[in-house]
Amino acid sequence: MNPLIQPKTITSPLLITLTLLCFGLFPKAQAVVPPPDGCYPNFTTAEGCKALQSLTTGSANTAIGWYSLFGTSSGSFNTAVGAGALDLNTADNNTAVGVAALLLNTTGIENTANGRAALEFNDTGTNNTAVGSKALLSNTTGNLNTASGVEALEHNTIGHDNTANGVDALLSNTTGSFNTANGVAALVNNTTGSGNTALGVGAGSNQTIGDDNIYIGSSGVSGVAGESNSCYIGSIVNQPSPNGIQVFINSNNKLGTSVSSARFKENIKPMAKASEGLYALAPVAFRYKKEIDPAGTSQLGLVAEDVEKVNPDLVVRDTEGKPYSVRYDQVNAMLLNEFLKEHRKVEQLEKQVAALTAGLQKVSAELAAASPSGGGLEMSKAAPQMALNNP
Repeated sequence: MNPLIQPKTITSPLLITLTLLCFGLFPKAQAVVPPPDGCYPNFTTAEGCKALQSLTTGSANTAIGWYSLFGTSSGSFNTAVGAGALDLNTADNNTAVGVAALLLNTTGIENTANGRAALEFNDTGTNNTAVGSKALLSNTTGNLNTASGVEALEHNTIGHDNTANGVDALLSNTTGSFNTANGVAALVNNTTGSGNTALGVGAGSNQTIGDDNIYIGSSGVSGVAGESNSCYIGSIVNQPSPNGIQVFINSNNKLGTSVSSARFKENIKPMAKASEGLYALAPVAFRYKKEIDPAGTSQLGLVAEDVEKVNPDLVVRDTEGKPYSVRYDQVNAMLLNEFLKEHRKVEQLEKQVAALTAGLQKVSAELAAASPSGGGLEMSKAAPQMALNNP
């Protein structure tokens, strides 16, 4: 028989027996004694004092616990397990597991709270997920938040699109949005800052109201309160890379390296006089402003605006197109070209000097051979005389 052709399925006696048991058809099956209570019309289950007490037309609700889903009348597809869970809820599709979970929710939908007092004060917020005791505790109208961990996003009220994974992650956030914190106490002090990303225990822990920062690492990446558009990556300092190459960043925040292989290039030709613009550059000594370098370390380099006047191609620009930095790698290549040009001049001069020296030595040898005494021609030169004018 062809192995790809399967024979007809024959129902086993065991499967038939299990099916009969499920439907109560087996002759020896006994009903549960006492029968389960809390089974109500419209797929509704309620167990506990005042659980689903106000239900009218709602269906497929499950309430287990004191006053769980107490205020629900027409809401459907809600599940509340725990005293006071979803107590004031009137909406649909919410799940609360834990004492006081989603306690004050009224019209918010598609929320999931798992843990004591998780999403307790949520009112109209939707599509929130809280896993952990007091996770998203204070959220009222914020939407699309996800908090996993004890007290994660605990103080968030109206902030939206935040994701927190770890105990006390984004703990202090109130109105900040679009933040992502992964790690115990990550972004723990952020309050109104938005668009921040922190990965690691305590990452970005000093951040408060700044926006669009990135913190990666569990040590030395706590950041500075109120800063924006900063990026920290731990475990780089004091880690030498002898065979590595430099990493660059462009105005689109893309990291990359500079490649030198011919297979990446076209229109290759000598630099020639293109490097002579170096002579118009004016190196300076300076110090960065305090907000950049509080220590005020003495620096040496070039000013981008000055370089732009000499050669715009040597300037790196920011996102607004303004001069931002200098392409020092290009300056180094130009320096090398000028050095090699001068080196070739020196080599040529040395060759000329060598040829002249060889010529003089040849002349001296010929003069010595032509001397009558064999000792060379005696050349005399009258000693110079100085005429003194007597007064």
